[in-house]
Amino acid sequence: MLSLWDQPLPGTCEGTSRREFMKVGTLGLTGLGLPSLLRQRAAAAAEGRSVKDTSVVWVWLGGGATHIETFDPKMEAPSEFRSVVGSVSTSIPGVEIGGLLPKMAQRAHDMAFVRSFAHGNSGHSGGTHFVMTGTDHPAADAGAGPIKPSFGSIAARVRGTNHPTSGVPTFVRLSGLYADGPSWLGPAYSPFDVGGDARNNMNLKTDMTRLGDRRSLLSQVDRLDRSVDRKGLLDGVDQFEGQAFRLILSRAKEAFDLTREDPRLRDKYNQAGTNFGDQLLMARRLCEAGCGFVTLNYANAPQGWDMHGDPGQPATLSIGKQLEQACPPMDHAISVFLEDVAQRGLSEKILLVVTGEFGRTPRVNGHNGRDHWGPLCTLALAGGGLKMGQVVGESSPKAEVPKSTPIQPKHLMATIFHVLGIDQNTQYVDQSGRP
Repeated sequence: MLSLWDQPLPGTCEGTSRREFMKVGTLGLTGLGLPSLLRQRAAAAAEGRSVKDTSVVWVWLGGGATHIETFDPKMEAPSEFRSVVGSVSTSIPGVEIGGLLPKMAQRAHDMAFVRSFAHGNSGHSGGTHFVMTGTDHPAADAGAGPIKPSFGSIAARVRGTNHPTSGVPTFVRLSGLYADGPSWLGPAYSPFDVGGDARNNMNLKTDMTRLGDRRSLLSQVDRLDRSVDRKGLLDGVDQFEGQAFRLILSRAKEAFDLTREDPRLRDKYNQAGTNFGDQLLMARRLCEAGCGFVTLNYANAPQGWDMHGDPGQPATLSIGKQLEQACPPMDHAISVFLEDVAQRGLSEKILLVVTGEFGRTPRVNGHNGRDHWGPLCTLALAGGGLKMGQVVGESSPKAEVPKSTPIQPKHLMATIFHVLGIDQNTQYVDQSGRP
């Protein structure tokens, strides 16, 4: 069976200044902005903090996707509890999932459906914080900021902020959400925001001649008498400067460029008519180039996945009608992603996580919708070297609470760290000296 680990990562870490990713304008005789990032990565490797070349693609169903109409349809329950969109048989014998996910059902042998994932926080921000960090934070729903770093930020802290050879950021945000940042780890471990200003820094700010001139300047420094550095420290500095030059001209930028992808494959990802396919394709490209953690937020309905219904518009805002908009694009893009990574031999290296901040109330409300429900949540996994083709845990007959094998956010966190090769006993010391 699939093992979900049960040991959260302890410890804290000092924060550092925000990175200026691949900004050529920082090159100079006294140092490079990028080499400092490469040094961080080398230091992480030297400490043995990460050894796996694995990745996580985190698909967030913002608003709180229904667990019943996705992965636990309960067709034997009373009508007000069972899936309003029916169910479909999967490639796992005897297992059904929501009726609007037929393509994912065909690839269920590549997935694991967790039907006992729960945490109890039914607030949007609080539930998001719990699932994204492994820590409950009820004050989040009153406007408080995050108090713990996200899994992606921890990966960036442990692995270093950039891949040592490709230069791809360790943590990339394709679409943002609350609590996906570094908290007290510091802004250096924030996600690289594809839609933000940081992406502009990947554009070469100078022509090749000027870049060559700067390389020449550093070559002159290289000819200085090295006898003052009897311990080889300058050699180490030069190594990172060399990596920085290679990075500027490397495939790091190419990983973000979907025009380099086969147009036929890109069309295949996007047949459902949303940009979700493009986001998953970019996530695959990033992971292939060495990114460790990619987050994206998908919703394609008037109320997102927060499908409370509306008594004034029952025909368009019922949970059933909204799921007819939200599910097919997700069903299509995820199934193509699973097929794509399998064909490329990446299934063991990439863990796909599909989840949201909570599930929905087991009983359909009077507005033909479902309300917030933290006692049971939505979670599916694929790949990452874990055992697939199974259901983990069981919910109660009406999908209200876990019946067996309760899985909490801390178990999800520990499982992700296991896949990424992060030592769960690692501790850091913050600026006050506290571990």
